[in-house]
Amino acid sequence: MRSRLAAIELLPEECGPIVAWAADALQDREKSQTDIYAEFNSRLEALKKEHRGELEFKIPSFSAFNRYSIKLAVMSSRMNQTREIASMIASKFDAQASDDLTLIAAEAIKTLIFELLTAKGEAGIDPKGAMALANALRAAAQAQGVSTARRQKVEKEFGDKVTDAVQAVVKAKGVSAEGAEEILTKILGVQK
Repeated sequence: MRSRLAAIELLPEECGPIVAWAADALQDREKSQTDIYAEFNSRLEALKKEHRGELEFKIPSFSAFNRYSIKLAVMSSRMNQTREIASMIASKFDAQASDDLTLIAAEAIKTLIFELLTAKGEAGIDPKGAMALANALRAAAQAQGVSTARRQKVEKEFGDKVTDAVQAVVKAKGVSAEGAEEILTKILGVQK
């Protein structure tokens, strides 16, 4: 069962920049919600006048704006908590564990999407939010692929440099082939 669209979600596309401004202003917390609503209201009125009756919409009430503000605050809080958790996890990993970190971030995004999609009532997700989360998940999956490719490239370059260095030492110092292989095994952890 789909929930009813909120008054702010019913505003036409032309109101998008005003809604985005209000969302930013609410998150900045520099003005009171009442002051932001007053300006939100006046900006919507100005937009109506600008279109001279060709764009008709009902300006959301203060209570609808308040519900939107609460919904936005809850979502922001959850996103901040997720960011803090990811940051805390990231501090525990070194550069070699970047693949694991990318995987954890992707799983966190998947969990967030699932929670938002299954939430009831006001905590639901609108199409724009779903698209933003889908884009974040796609970016995390791409980052995982890039991270793996980067790690493999760095490991190959390191292995090539070590092999070249050991071969130079073998030539210069007369180290046996077995000795060179032992050095490579100890440094790279594999037999060449």
